[in-house]
Amino acid sequence: MSQVLTHSALKGAREAIPLLGGYIPVSLSFGLVATQAGFTTWEAAAISLLIYAGASQFLFVGMIAAGSPLWLVVAMTLLINVRHVVYGPNLAALLPQSRHWPWLMHGLTDQVFALALTRLPHLDKPERFGWFLGASLLAWGAWIIGTIVGATAGEAFTARWPLLGEIMPFALPALFLTMVAPRFTDKRWSLALSGAILPALFFTLYGWANVAIPLAAACGALCFYMVKFESSKGAL
Repeated sequence: MSQVLTHSALKGAREAIPLLGGYIPVSLSFGLVATQAGFTTWEAAAISLLIYAGASQFLFVGMIAAGSPLWLVVAMTLLINVRHVVYGPNLAALLPQSRHWPWLMHGLTDQVFALALTRLPHLDKPERFGWFLGASLLAWGAWIIGTIVGATAGEAFTARWPLLGEIMPFALPALFLTMVAPRFTDKRWSLALSGAILPALFFTLYGWANVAIPLAAACGALCFYMVKFESSKGAL
């Protein structure tokens, strides 16, 4: 491993440490939920290792436990994760060419994406691959470890501190809000975020929680590119 890659990977891991404040509580919660749904500790860990998709994992174990057909479980999991179609093009412009990207994209999550979108423009191009490697591996590893701990000791934690079980699921959304809040200072981002948040609230309130995430992401992306297009026309 080259010196530049090592240095940038360590830098990415260091800058991703704040993400653990959201990842660890939610992964603990997932491990507990998975074992309560009938999965073993290692099955829960395998889900976090292979699926690694936050809300989709909770949906996955819930639907499997309820006896839903496999095709429906897969379809709903893909539907929730369709927002990654929006993430890819935004990151592509910031990333150097590499044959390793298809593998590293497994480590792309909402929070890693938000952090990368903020940090990558300020890094030299040779540093970007290593930075993303370090940040994504730290987040992924913490998620897997948290799942294992939650699956093995989650019930003991919540029995001793009952309030812990109530607040853990809110850690990740709270972290994400703190990361996107500064974007409201920019007009284009304000419109895009509003275009995502309002539809998400609407769909959730009217009982369409499972499709709220992908549809809200699509609305937000559409607003973002419409404003970008209008700005480009105005500059001509």
